[in-house]
Amino acid sequence: MLTNTVFQVAASLALTKDPKVNAVLTQSQPGAVTFYPVDATIYAQGDKGGPLFLVEFGTVRISRVTADGRRQITSFCLAGDVFGLEEGDEHEFSAESVDGAGIRVLRPANAVGFAQSVLSLALRRFAEVQKHILLLGRLGANEKMARFLVDLQDRQGGDELIDLPMQRSDIADYLGITFETVSRVLRVLKDRGIIRLNTISQVEILDEDGLVEMAA
Repeated sequence: MLTNTVFQVAASLALTKDPKVNAVLTQSQPGAVTFYPVDATIYAQGDKGGPLFLVEFGTVRISRVTADGRRQITSFCLAGDVFGLEEGDEHEFSAESVDGAGIRVLRPANAVGFAQSVLSLALRRFAEVQKHILLLGRLGANEKMARFLVDLQDRQGGDELIDLPMQRSDIADYLGITFETVSRVLRVLKDRGIIRLNTISQVEILDEDGLVEMAA
């Protein structure tokens, strides 16, 4: 279960990080941030569709259970990301807190401006989904992991230390590989001197050029 709202905000922590998100926020009402503990559901697959959401802090996984019962994670939303963009009256995907996330509901202050800004975000999200489909179909396990780490590094500011708040099983369901393969590939990258596994939730990039080359 989620806790009570933890604090009020008049502006997002991410205003200067993403111009497209910033455009949505400037057309949104000030709102409250609600804390969702680890693995808490923000909305479930099949729930009635509703507003958009902004990640103020923490990580959110977006996933769907397929007809054969398998889980496919389509994205991880970090601080400053907007999620909940779906077609139809019901959510086709679930959104869950990975590591304890602060979430703000986005409600329009200017209906026309809000809709225009959301359209821009939706088009970018469509492009991201297409890239992820290509990643799943074209790359091998080593290349998938390298691309995943390069993407996380970029989204977290480009530092050589990358936080991995998600479980290995989450990474597996995002990359379309097995849990065992995730662990094996991380060991391969470690043995090649490309990364150092400082903790289970932190990776240090030792050879950025090598990682980027593998991800290409």
